[in-house]
Amino acid sequence: MNVTFSLSSLELSSRLQILSKVISGKNGMSILDCFLVEIASNTLKITASDGDNTLIASVGLTDSSSDFKFAINAKNLLDAIKSLPEQPISFEVDSENFKTIIHYQNGYISLIGQDADEYPKNSIAEGEQSVQFKVNSELLLESLNRALSSVSTDTTHMIMTGVLFDITDTDISIVASDGRKLVYTRFPNTDGIAAGNYVLPSKPALLLKSILGKDNDEVTIQFSERRAIIGMNGYALSSLLLEGLFPPYNKVVPENNPYHLTLNREAFTSLLNRVLCVVSDTKLALVRIHIESDKIVTRVQNLDYSLSAEESMNCDYDGMPMNIGFKGNVLQEFMRNTDSENIELQIADQSRAVVIVPSPQPNTVKDENGEILHPEQITMLLMPSATND
Repeated sequence: MNVTFSLSSLELSSRLQILSKVISGKNGMSILDCFLVEIASNTLKITASDGDNTLIASVGLTDSSSDFKFAINAKNLLDAIKSLPEQPISFEVDSENFKTIIHYQNGYISLIGQDADEYPKNSIAEGEQSVQFKVNSELLLESLNRALSSVSTDTTHMIMTGVLFDITDTDISIVASDGRKLVYTRFPNTDGIAAGNYVLPSKPALLLKSILGKDNDEVTIQFSERRAIIGMNGYALSSLLLEGLFPPYNKVVPENNPYHLTLNREAFTSLLNRVLCVVSDTKLALVRIHIESDKIVTRVQNLDYSLSAEESMNCDYDGMPMNIGFKGNVLQEFMRNTDSENIELQIADQSRAVVIVPSPQPNTVKDENGEILHPEQITMLLMPSATND
């Protein structure tokens, strides 16, 4: 018996390209080189997995003959679909040998599928304790953008290579740090979610970032001791969590840096882009900043080619004159990862950690007593680099 189903080529292609990011180049099981394809109730579900992470995408069918499931090589299917222009396409699958024929305008492609029974299933086991909450998709996307810029690449401290979801009785914080820079986004725990710490590896965090949109939809997140399951419009992501204790990041954030430097964020971002044009690799570039009461002077040198750039801009600063240095790419990233009008640097001296916050914080409101409330709090921490000045 042949099973048939039809759908849009563009809808299928967009989902396959996201799903393909899950599949590892070296799989321990050959079945993981495949997509799992399931037809049920006129809906197509496609699954990709690397054993630790599983992503499921759902799409409505324009027509289907019966419920069925099979596996098919992911690269072969993606290569067959991604170059097609938008058009209706139909699949014809032999239910006995899984031969798959894809019909489209002016032609067809024949592929070989296989039995889906070997495909692994990943879920939170029944009875396993878990917490579940909802978060706005735009808030989650922006929080992940900031966090992923600060995750560590040092696998000797594996727990630092992930993104921490730190849940307390009052707040939820999304955190990342590599030891020299730290970022967290904090928002209220309004639903009374049980406290806990859960570290999502960077691969599923990047997958999640690629799916999320600024559409204000709600994302459902469920954490157990070992696994996360995250559901959003049309997708479900399941991932093993990193094991271990994330360092106590709150203890390293200074609370009393005495000097405050306030800059227009867009103007400073543009300035950085201009002065850093003299270097070929911003990861290695040192940005030297001289701060005075009403202006800063920013300088970058490329000693290999005797190139340099310098520019000044107005600022608001309440401390003593100071020279301080930062890695150019990190400073650029911090500026990009907030859309506030101004940015405030809270400084102690040239060698101690600098706290960087938007000014004002996002969604700032006042209560009935005129007290400022911050429903969302963004905090970035950056260690200065030696300037030898």
